[in-house]
Amino acid sequence: MNAYSPQFGLQFGERAFPDSEARPLGAGAGPAIPAGRVQIVQLRFQSLLTARLRVLFVAAIFSLVAVAALLRILYLGFAGSAPTQSSLSEQLLPPRGEITDRNGTPLARAFPAYALWYDPDAMGDGGSPLVRDPQEVAAELASIFPDMDVAETAQRLASGRAGYLRRRVLPEDANRVFELGEIALQFPQETDRHYPQGSLAAHVLGYTVEAEGGKIGMEEVLEERLSDPELRGDPVALSIDVRVQGALEDELRRGMLSTNAIGAAGIVLDVDTGEIMAMASLPEFDPNVVGAGGAPNVFNRATNGTYELGSTFKPLTVAAAIDAGVVRNLSRNWNARTVEVGNRKIRDLKPKGDVLNVPQALIYSSNTVTARVADQLGTKKMQQLLVDLNMDKRPQIELPARGKPQWPGDPDNRHTNMVIGYGHSLSVTPLHLANAYAAMVNGGVWRPATLHKLRPSEVPRGRRVFKASTSARMRQMLRMISLYGTGRSADAPGYRVGGKTGSAEKVINGRYSKTKIISTFAAAFPMDNPRYVIVAMIDEPRGTVASSFQRTAAFNAAPVVGRLVPRIGPMLGVRPDANRDVDISDLRYLVEKKDKQ
Repeated sequence: MNAYSPQFGLQFGERAFPDSEARPLGAGAGPAIPAGRVQIVQLRFQSLLTARLRVLFVAAIFSLVAVAALLRILYLGFAGSAPTQSSLSEQLLPPRGEITDRNGTPLARAFPAYALWYDPDAMGDGGSPLVRDPQEVAAELASIFPDMDVAETAQRLASGRAGYLRRRVLPEDANRVFELGEIALQFPQETDRHYPQGSLAAHVLGYTVEAEGGKIGMEEVLEERLSDPELRGDPVALSIDVRVQGALEDELRRGMLSTNAIGAAGIVLDVDTGEIMAMASLPEFDPNVVGAGGAPNVFNRATNGTYELGSTFKPLTVAAAIDAGVVRNLSRNWNARTVEVGNRKIRDLKPKGDVLNVPQALIYSSNTVTARVADQLGTKKMQQLLVDLNMDKRPQIELPARGKPQWPGDPDNRHTNMVIGYGHSLSVTPLHLANAYAAMVNGGVWRPATLHKLRPSEVPRGRRVFKASTSARMRQMLRMISLYGTGRSADAPGYRVGGKTGSAEKVINGRYSKTKIISTFAAAFPMDNPRYVIVAMIDEPRGTVASSFQRTAAFNAAPVVGRLVPRIGPMLGVRPDANRDVDISDLRYLVEKKDKQ
C-alpha cells in the first residue's frame, strides 16, 4: 500500500524534484513516475511561491504606509500646532451678533443662506460651460427670479466669467434652479445678514458687506461688539421701539408724498433719558438688497443734513431771554413793525398789528418781535445759548453720519444775531433741534441723544441750560401755539401737544432759493408732564390739494405730528385724557384779548 503526502499531493515513493525522465529508485523500486505529472507538481509549487511573494509585497506596502502615518503623527505631535478645539456653545454662536429693538424684536440677525454662483469651468472639458444657450438659461432664471434682468444675465453667462448671479437664494428657488440641469449654476452655502423688518429703521441699522463688516449705521458702530466671540451670543438692544418707528415712517411718508416733497426726516426722543424711540430719513433703502455698489439713499437727513430750521428757533430765543431777564413781563407790548438794520429789513409774513406781547409773538410767529428780543439779548448770550445746546459741534449720537453745524461768518453782526433768533443764517440738524426742545420742556436739562437702550442707572445727568421756571413758562406757551396759533393742526385731542412750526427758504450753493423751502414742526407731549419730543421735517414740499396749496409747516409738517401722536401715545404709555392739561389760565387772556380786537 502506498502512503499519500497531503503537502504535495504525492504518493510515497514519488520524488519531489524528478528528473526530466522518470527512472526507478533502485532495485526492487516501484514503477517509474510519468513526466506530465511532474510538470503539474512544478506548476503548483511555482504558483504557491508567487502567492507567498505577493502576500509579502502587500504586507510590505501596508507596513510602509503604517510607518509613514506613524511618523506623520509623531511630527504633528512634536512639531505641529495643537488642534483647535471649540465648545458646543461656541459652535452654536452666530457668526455675527443680533440687533434688537428695546422690546427684543429682532432687527438684524445672521442666518445660513444660499447664493447662486456661476462657474464656467464646472464641466471641466474646456467646452461650453452651459448645456443650453445663455439666452435660454437666462430666461429660465428670470422665471424663477422675476426681478432678474434677462439681457444682463444672458450677457454675464456668455462672458464666461465666474461670479455671483444672486445672493440670498431661498431653498425652494435653489431647487428650481437645480432642476435646470446646468452644472455651471452652483449654490454655495454662506452665512447671510438678514433684516426681518425690511427697510424699517434702515438709516439707524445700516448694512453689512461680506468680508468688510458693518457699513454706516449701528452695524458699523457695533462692528467689534457684534463680532466678538465672547459677546456676540447676547443680542444688542437699541433704544428704538419698532412700533413707534413704523408709525413715524408711515406718517412721514404720507406727508412727503402728499406734498410731492423730495424727502423727510423725523425723530421721537425721550426728554428725560435722551433715548431715541424712533428716527427716520426718507427716502429709505432696504439693507436686504444692497448691491456691490452700496445702497442708495443712505444720506441721513435726521443726523447728517444741516438746515435752517426757521421759526422753530423762536421759543429757544424767548427761553434764553426769560433766563437773562430780557423778558420779564409777558404782557409787555413789543414793537411788531418792520425792523430796519442798515439797508436790510425784517418783516412778518402776516403782520398782526403794530405791537405784540411775547406769547402773541410766538403764536403768530412774529419775526419782528423775535428779532427785537434777540437784539436785546445780545450776540454773546445768543451764542452762549447755541453752545449750551451743543449747536456749535456735530450732534452727539453714536452714528458715524453726523452733520457739522454751519454758522454764519459774522455771528457778532447785529443783523445776523437778529435773524439767528428766528432760525436763519444758522444751519443745524433736526437732531440738534430735538435735543434743544427736550431741554426746554424737561425742566431745563440738556442730555445727549443715544441709540442704546439705557438702564435707569445709565441715564446721564446732563447739564442745565434753562431754569426750571423758564421751562415751565415755555411749556405753557408751546401749548398755546397748538391751541391758538400755527400749530393747531398738530393738536391731538387728549394728548396735550405743544410745539412750534418753522418754514425757511432752502440754502442751495450758498444762496436762498425762492422756490424751495424746509418745513419743520418741533413738538412735545403731553405738555403738562412732557415725556417725548417729536421733530418732523419735510424737504422741499409743494403746494398741493392735500396741503391746501400751501407749502408752510402749518399745512404739512404739523399735520404729520397731529396724526402721529395718537398712534404712538398708547405704545409709549401715554393715553389720552381730556380732563388734564397744562395750566395756561394766567396767560390765556394775553392772547384772547388780541383775538377780540
